[in-house]
Amino acid sequence: MAKIKKDTNLRKSILQAAITGQLISNVKGETKTGKELLDKIIEERNAKLLAQWEEAKKKNPKAKKPTPIVASEITEDEIPFEIPKNWCWCRLGDLVLFGECENAEPNEIEDDAWILDLEDIEKDSGRIIQFKKKKEIDSKSTKHIFKEGNVLYSKLRPYLNKCVIAPKDGYCTSEIIPLDFGKFISNKYAQKFLMSPYFVDYTVSLSYGVKMPRLGTTDGKKALIPLPPLAVQNAIVAKLEEVLPLVDAYENAVLQKEELKTALPDKVKKAILQEAIQGKLTKSWRKTTTIEESGKQLLDKIIEERNAKLLAQWEEAKKKNPKAKKPAPIVASEITEDEIPFEIPESWCWCRLGDLGTFINGDRGSNYPSKDKLSSNGEIPFVSAINFENTTLRKDNLLYVSQKQYDLLRSGKLQKEDFAICIRGSLGKFCFYPLEVGAIASSLVILRANEIINKKYLYYYLCSDFFYEEIKRFNNGTAQPNLAAGDLIKFLFPLPPLAEQEKIVEIIEQMLPLCEKLGG
Repeated sequence: MAKIKKDTNLRKSILQAAITGQLISNVKGETKTGKELLDKIIEERNAKLLAQWEEAKKKNPKAKKPTPIVASEITEDEIPFEIPKNWCWCRLGDLVLFGECENAEPNEIEDDAWILDLEDIEKDSGRIIQFKKKKEIDSKSTKHIFKEGNVLYSKLRPYLNKCVIAPKDGYCTSEIIPLDFGKFISNKYAQKFLMSPYFVDYTVSLSYGVKMPRLGTTDGKKALIPLPPLAVQNAIVAKLEEVLPLVDAYENAVLQKEELKTALPDKVKKAILQEAIQGKLTKSWRKTTTIEESGKQLLDKIIEERNAKLLAQWEEAKKKNPKAKKPAPIVASEITEDEIPFEIPESWCWCRLGDLGTFINGDRGSNYPSKDKLSSNGEIPFVSAINFENTTLRKDNLLYVSQKQYDLLRSGKLQKEDFAICIRGSLGKFCFYPLEVGAIASSLVILRANEIINKKYLYYYLCSDFFYEEIKRFNNGTAQPNLAAGDLIKFLFPLPPLAEQEKIVEIIEQMLPLCEKLGG
């Protein structure tokens, strides 16, 4: 089942309203303007540069006097949206040193220091999800130094929208840029701007790199930012802190509703199938029906027919080889009381999956087709689990082998209405084969059920949770899930009389379409 994503459109709309002045535009009693604030910021930055120059001259009298910072020019064509009259447009580089970071080498960082990685920041939320100390991670790279209150912005994959405010001093990966907005900019307003749809769209449009897209320093500095007076910034932040938790609650409620809506049909379907293989769906039917042949009698008939077929094959083989060995007769598997997982009706019987038909492995010998023997337009379908989708065969991605290659295979040949079951990787994934002929990859096994059993009942057994519980019981894989065909044969199977199998299928096929409507 595909994972449902949280709908964050309401959050995005509110953040966009905040930076355009539609959430809060003015504050009662506020007389300052954004332009005056920008002038003050640039004045302070220039004073700081001069102070640093005066300090540098003590060591080097020839230290070059810095070029004064001036507010960037912005043309009318660049302005992306209207803002209130007491705000002003500026560039991010006017307000903060974007991309100019103080660094620390690994040996300069204490073991208990906080190290922030990209994976520690939750996308879209502005939250830190885990704190790690240097001694807890294996990192030998240079780190950026940040201070409490800095805005930490991830320039890598900016569409993930990872931006937080540092709650304490620490160090971060070089893909995170610490931004010190000083005393004239609210760091919370700056964070909300950097997470706004406008800025995210700006960064995505200018990101470079295919596998690891990132925002360049020059483009970061050039980004336009709407600057309100400081009092308005604080009012915007206060309103957002009031509204966004409510938005979170609403979005989570919608997400939970959608998840329930999506999961409900699947849960009900599983419950129906479990009731089916336990005989509960046909409880009323049994009360009004005379059972002419029990599950045990049906099993005996299946075994008898399988033995008759083996003998006929032996008689045929003797014509070519008089010394052909007579096959050992098939007998119904023994099942102990301790193995039985749940009660079934008296007219049913427990057997094993291997009692009901033949299991056929793929040819794993020298005739197994190599990749260069497969093509997208051959003669005989060569089937693997990648071709299975919801128990049906996808034909759009099939590969094929030639008739000649197929004829060389000693086993693993599919017939119509065989069950092809995955025994490596996606255990239990299966397909009810619809074509006349085919061959299987080595990760599959064929179950060719006896003609007597209702194949649709067997199909619904393979769809049930009980079948997957049996897989868990026998799975002998470690890193790679693995199931031996010999273990698949041992799976327990609740066998109803044939007439009841047909009734179960009829009821299931009446109920499942109603089930799907639950998600509508």
